[in-house]
Amino acid sequence: MILLIRKKKLKKFNSDKLREECGVFGISNHIDASALVALGLHALQHRGQEGCGIVSFDGKNYHSEKRQGLVGDHFTNSEIIEKLPGKFAIGHNRYSTTGETSLRNIQPFFADLHMGGLSVAHNGNLTNALLLRKNLVKDGAIFRTTSDTETIVQLIAKSKRVKFLDKLIDALFQIQGGYSLILMTNKKLVGVRDPFGIRPLVIGKLNNSYIFASETCALDIVGAKFLREVENGEIVFVENEKLESIKPFPIQKSRPCVFEYIYFARPDSLISGKCAYEYRKNLGSELAKETDLNADFVVPVPDSGVPAALGYAEQSKKLFELGLIRNHYVGRTFIEPTQNIRSLGVKLKLSSTKTIVKNKSIILIDDSLVRGTTCHKIVKMLYESGAKEVHVRIACPEIKYPDFYGVDMPSEKELLAYKKDIREMTEYINAKTLKFLSLDGLYKALTGSKRNDNYPQFSDHYFTGDYPIKPADNLEGLKVKQLSLLSGKSSS
Repeated sequence: MILLIRKKKLKKFNSDKLREECGVFGISNHIDASALVALGLHALQHRGQEGCGIVSFDGKNYHSEKRQGLVGDHFTNSEIIEKLPGKFAIGHNRYSTTGETSLRNIQPFFADLHMGGLSVAHNGNLTNALLLRKNLVKDGAIFRTTSDTETIVQLIAKSKRVKFLDKLIDALFQIQGGYSLILMTNKKLVGVRDPFGIRPLVIGKLNNSYIFASETCALDIVGAKFLREVENGEIVFVENEKLESIKPFPIQKSRPCVFEYIYFARPDSLISGKCAYEYRKNLGSELAKETDLNADFVVPVPDSGVPAALGYAEQSKKLFELGLIRNHYVGRTFIEPTQNIRSLGVKLKLSSTKTIVKNKSIILIDDSLVRGTTCHKIVKMLYESGAKEVHVRIACPEIKYPDFYGVDMPSEKELLAYKKDIREMTEYINAKTLKFLSLDGLYKALTGSKRNDNYPQFSDHYFTGDYPIKPADNLEGLKVKQLSLLSGKSSS
């Protein structure tokens, strides 16, 4: 979900983790549709924490409620759910570190078109949104938001086709990028996945109700049965309680985002038949096969590094210890009023078990290394707690390239591995040694075989620079979402 904003509104990427932008959930033909969407969004909270919204349809009217903040802070209130009547509903969690956090950019979007009402929830980024927007504005389109999602709505509205699905296909053939969409009309609930299947979308069923969601964990929370993943380039729609599918795009081999396996998906979510947790343990196991290191025990960076650390410990037959403890009650809105408080940095979220790490040689495992700033602070904390040696092992290859398809990450120059070699990176994080999982090791962990250079099975451009879709827009600084209009102007 790109935000189209002026340069002066750009906010610097200040996280040391990649962030998936959003989660989507939609359900058809259920008396408690909005309440179930709220539960589904709660399960998908890890995919977006800055805004949430639900749109429902009662057979005659559409109803919309949007809030800034967490799902549990708003949509557990029965008074709000009562404002969302109807048997059909879709919802959206938003994550964004840039631009406005105003309600107008929180999805799902609703538009009253000539064909009737349309609501859209979108996960991903369009790589030609700026060009499309510029042309649409020239043709008289008026944009109410600064999101690329509205571009999809405008394209559907301007299509000369008669039937809604034809209008949708017309719009989809004009957009590029990685996306999953849930759309709701007065007759249909529709799920769409981009031609490469970069962004995830699954199908579930609860009695006679069909569900579309970003991950299977959202199906679990409402007691729905997982049917299958939406295939790449597939449009799946529910009408008259029947599930149907069409594939209008030229056939492409699927290339899902590899970071869904490494980090984004909740550990209990199914991806290609396995829980994400299993893939992450496999990554740690392969990492252990590639390194021979004498140390006292393995320590994960919680929580994301735990599965890989378990896999590493099992494969290497080394002890697993919680040398770091995470404080789960430090939220994103923690107030840092003074420089003294800000300087505490990572200690707000992590602390060491001092008597465990003292005088010990430690293998520190994390799922990824982005800017290296957090890793540097953690290594420093462990040494200050008396650790004898800290060896850092990362359960994925070096991240050298930015993303265009819905992942919030630094510009190329801010990535630690962009120009630094292993020695320079090791010095930067102040570790005794540093090693990354190889690209072939990554593929062995996820697929059982090495990477096919002719056609990789994942969108692994973070490590290789091999992009499935080159952006048509001028993405200055290669910052996802942090975009300026081509003209240097903005409707915001």
